Amino acid sequence: MINIVLFGAPGSGKGTQSAKIIDQFGLYHISTGEVLRDHIARGTELGKTAESYISKGNLIPDDLIVDLIAHVIDNEAREAKGVVFDGFPRTIPQAEALRDMLEARGSRVHAVVGLEVPEEELIERMLNRGKETGRADDNLDTIKNRLDVYHNQTHPLKEYYLKEGSYLPINGSGSVEEIFDCIAAGIEEATGEVRRSRK
Repeated sequence: MINIVLFGAPGSGKGTQSAKIIDQFGLYHISTGEVLRDHIARGTELGKTAESYISKGNLIPDDLIVDLIAHVIDNEAREAKGVVFDGFPRTIPQAEALRDMLEARGSRVHAVVGLEVPEEELIERMLNRGKETGRADDNLDTIKNRLDVYHNQTHPLKEYYLKEGSYLPINGSGSVEEIFDCIAAGIEEATGEVRRSRK
């Protein structure tokens, strides 16, 4: 099973590029937000436990998130060639928990695709997205706060994965196709898998 982690600041293009990775490499998409919402909506035991934290305004513990992801891998993604992790891990303890969970299944993270975009460009992209879509969280104060949280909590993961030798730095500026070509070449080199088509 091929496991790809998609990594980058808010506005770096993770959603756009994850869709292309999934399509071209035939991988299963795991978004922790979607998995959580699904379990809560279906009223599963994991969903009920997660909701008990959310309803009190508390963060969901890392081990519960990993249990949710493990459930997806063991069930929905069992027949898939691999998985793209979107929005997880966000912290080093989460990365360690993910590593242990995958090791228990005889697997590992093969590549961490790091979309690197200058901060001024990230802010401009999200402000433009806010104008186009009306997303309430795409205003300057909220954007700066989200980027601060990213730099303080999530950015240290880059060093963690660099030390593990799985971090794949990608210039996230340019056209969607140019960026994807760089990502695809890196994934092909890291995994030996070939994308479905080269355009």
